[in-house]
Amino acid sequence: MGGSDGMKNREENQPVRTQTDGACSRKRQMEGASGCPRILIAGTGSGCGKTTLTCGILYGLLQRGLHPCACKCGPDYIDPMFHSRVLGVETGNLDSFFTDRETMGRLLAREKGDLCVIEGVMGYYDGCGFTEKGSASEIAALTQTPVILTVNARGMSRSVLAVLRGFLAAQTEQNIRGVIFNQLPAKLYPDIRREAEAMGVRALGYLPRIPGAAFESRKLGLVAPDEIQGFRKKLGLLYETMRETIDWDGILALAKEAPVFDCIPEEKDGPDGRGVKIAVAKDEAFCFLYRDNLEFLKALGCEILFFSPLREKEIPEGADALILNGGYPELHAAALEANTAMRQAVYRAVKDGMPVIAECGGFMYLHERLQGEDGKEYGMAGVLHGECHKTSGLARFGYITMEAEKDNLLCLAGRTLKAHEFHYYDSTLLPDAFTAKKAGGSACWKAGVADKRMYAGFPHLYFYGNKEAAYAFVRTAKEYGHRAGI
Repeated sequence: MGGSDGMKNREENQPVRTQTDGACSRKRQMEGASGCPRILIAGTGSGCGKTTLTCGILYGLLQRGLHPCACKCGPDYIDPMFHSRVLGVETGNLDSFFTDRETMGRLLAREKGDLCVIEGVMGYYDGCGFTEKGSASEIAALTQTPVILTVNARGMSRSVLAVLRGFLAAQTEQNIRGVIFNQLPAKLYPDIRREAEAMGVRALGYLPRIPGAAFESRKLGLVAPDEIQGFRKKLGLLYETMRETIDWDGILALAKEAPVFDCIPEEKDGPDGRGVKIAVAKDEAFCFLYRDNLEFLKALGCEILFFSPLREKEIPEGADALILNGGYPELHAAALEANTAMRQAVYRAVKDGMPVIAECGGFMYLHERLQGEDGKEYGMAGVLHGECHKTSGLARFGYITMEAEKDNLLCLAGRTLKAHEFHYYDSTLLPDAFTAKKAGGSACWKAGVADKRMYAGFPHLYFYGNKEAAYAFVRTAKEYGHRAGI
């Protein structure tokens, strides 16, 4: 493709330098705005290659001497694990269902690097119900980020142009500025590139099919990167091709076209969390946690104490509250059952009144029994009288709003929370704490169990979209800490 020889020579001789190394970067940093140059990698639908392309671009930028950062659109936990594994640092989310433009801008402004790569969610225009709310297209518009559309060309030749033309025609704002074709034979690219650029969009390269570079999947999406055999080798194979087939200079140039936009500084409110210690489950069984939730708590002054329900025997000493995240407890049910000491420690802590948020996998762990992926039943913490079992399909999926039926740990009766569900398991418990409603739809159901010290349920919470709930949790944790210290 045009420009690849020049890019190769540059890579071999010296690192790529961008305007972020000079006055442009200093201007952005002094203004405290959002922020570094940025692009959004969108797709025509799930499974089109967004994560593969995003990881390949991040890895390639690192190989070229740059310092990229990354975000994920929407409530996904797994894709940021891939970004983090490539970059060696935790990455965050941007979500226009949970937060407004100003909050997203402040979250984006925290990302420091030469270039921020934002991965889209689902298809570019797919949001709540049959709307664009929460979609990659809405996030691109709100953050004024240039979009590179990923078009999977498998099984097509000239038809990929019809797909591209349709996505361009559907735009209300002209944010799709580039396109990369996935699984496209090299011989087709010159003609397709010419036709694509005639539509007014930049053709920034292609990826042929690369045996040995695919990331495996499971029912919740991609498997976690730590589970993929030879993850670094796959990245290397991917980049060896991408260094020749992707227009790296074009990507950098497009990213620098992202305008700087100012955000209103956030007012400091909420409780003083200094001295509050929050124990957070984190291991292979409990791996679904938002970096942003932890940073939210830290900003209030809270101390985060990570622990492993798989391996450790006790909740961290001095903990004032407990967060049991989602994840894959069903894949580790035997090991969780075998760790009797931890199950008893969690039982004692919750029964003693320690505030607890238990989401999805954490909710499952609080039950008496859990059906493992192997179909066998295993003993869990026993806080909740019931069992969790596999269902025949996806039980719940998508954004929801939850109205509290009674006063509880997170809010008063009648207040609403925003949440997200994605699970294949169900519980024999009869939920009664909230009435959940599908965002963008009319379906309603009961969700969660809760009291003044506990929130437990399948819905996941994002603290930047539920600030008052997070504040209530910290206040209760502080009260518990004072009581325990008497």
